[in-house]
Amino acid sequence: MHVVLVILGGIVLLALFALFGWLWGASSAGVALAAKAFVPAWLVIACVNLWVGVTHAGYSVREELPILLIVFVVPAAIAAGTVWWLSRA
Repeated sequence: MHVVLVILGGIVLLALFALFGWLWGASSAGVALAAKAFVPAWLVIACVNLWVGVTHAGYSVREELPILLIVFVVPAAIAAGTVWWLSRA
């Protein structure tokens, strides 16, 4: 359940990045730039999630690495799809 909540949090964060990209850029290019900026920020947050799982929850790094991959890839793939979709328009 925690993984699903973190992924949903990433999607909400992507939506916030896109909203601010739209407000500041006032075009789809601003949204695409914000989606590109989201990916490294989300990587940092996903790595912090891994660190918390290892240091506080007692999991090993080996157990947490697949979770890191899932938690990072799903919102990052949505961001990449958003950039691709906006580049077609």
